[in-house]
Amino acid sequence: MSARPRHLLLAALLCWAGAAWAAVPDGWRLVGTGEMRWFGFKLYDARLWAPETPTADTILESAFALELRYAREIPSQRLVDASIEEIERLGAIPAKHLVAWRQTLTRIFPDVRSGETIIGVHHPERGAEFFHQGQLTGRIADNSFARRFFAIWLDPRTREPDLRARLLGAS
Repeated sequence: MSARPRHLLLAALLCWAGAAWAAVPDGWRLVGTGEMRWFGFKLYDARLWAPETPTADTILESAFALELRYAREIPSQRLVDASIEEIERLGAIPAKHLVAWRQTLTRIFPDVRSGETIIGVHHPERGAEFFHQGQLTGRIADNSFARRFFAIWLDPRTREPDLRARLLGAS
């Protein structure tokens, strides 16, 4: 590999790492990583960050950041629809909440391209913040929403229990 492609690769990696660290609070450490595939197609790489290592039983009461680095283009509306479908699947939610959450997520989630990152930061008892490429896209001051949203990945009833285990630090 010539010096120029190595330089470009290093620059791209530093930009990606910089975007992630802009949203992950100082002092937090990587808990676990995993990959999400759907019918064999890679959708994203996931990383879970936290100030201290959470347990599987207490994760949804803990502070953490969930980073998703997308491997393909996904329109905003598809991200919103999939999120709401999974929130609904995990428990009965009043329709008025789902409507409000859908409207808020539509405002917050952008279309994503391959290589782009969305990070959701869970603040126990306060809600969540969302970042795209290191830039804040929105805050939701609703603890019920935050718990249910992050349950998509971290609840024992997730559709992807292997990904959950890896995010929580299982090898």
